[in-house]
Amino acid sequence: MNVPSRFFARRRWWLAALACLGLLGVSAASAQTLQKVKQGGELRIGVAAGDPWYYRDPVSGHWSGVGVLVGEQIAKNLGVKMVPVETTWGNSVAGLQSGQFDVMFVLDATEERKRAIDFPAAPLLWYAQGILAREGLVVRNWEELNKPSLRVGVALGTATDRDLTKRLPNAKIERFTNTDETVAAFNAGRVDVIGFYHSVLVIAYSKIKKGSVQIPQPVVAIPTSAGVRREQDGAFRDMLNEQFSKMYASGQTQALYAQYLRTKGLDPDKLPGVTKEGLEK
Repeated sequence: MNVPSRFFARRRWWLAALACLGLLGVSAASAQTLQKVKQGGELRIGVAAGDPWYYRDPVSGHWSGVGVLVGEQIAKNLGVKMVPVETTWGNSVAGLQSGQFDVMFVLDATEERKRAIDFPAAPLLWYAQGILAREGLVVRNWEELNKPSLRVGVALGTATDRDLTKRLPNAKIERFTNTDETVAAFNAGRVDVIGFYHSVLVIAYSKIKKGSVQIPQPVVAIPTSAGVRREQDGAFRDMLNEQFSKMYASGQTQALYAQYLRTKGLDPDKLPGVTKEGLEK
């Protein structure tokens, strides 16, 4: 049967129009996170094991950590309740995209993640490459570690491993399977120094109470933020951006970090903080 070409043209036009309307409908439905949070009275945050950001008590199941404290503060500012939703770091992006939770704090804005989800422009806090050094060893700059007489422990394949391999070509670098094994080697005296991001080293120190956490010069400071679902309406992302800026500038972010360190029996005044200005002193 011969069908006029204008019929197909008209049919294609209507299909395209319906597809556009469908896409717009999906965008409109998914672009209301801030409104949903306020109407539902809950701010759902993704939480994944990773002290000091998130820590789940094995007995009570209660979640704590810097990310939880930040979530509670922002929920309070919005007049809603903070609700933790357990996930993993590897599933954080998928969880945000599918709407399992509204935000995940302390999520680095990597190029890969930025292709899938959004991030507030303002940093939430900063962390830096640091070391946990044996008693009596003071390391003012990285070059002081660049000699074979000191044993430097790192977790194999981590960003710290890659960074120190380039930075310390003459050092005696010993590699371990993971962070726990690296810390165990330090605790047993098999290495003089271990390298990792300072926030993780602070938690390691809280467990073994040995050595000192230091940030050698030049400081390698890295900002972290929070991941949110990408929406046509950026109201939720922009709200978080404003909250982060205010909390950071007022000192509240550092205060929340200090508050959590105290629960670990640590004196925050004697340890590196989470502001760029403080880390670069």
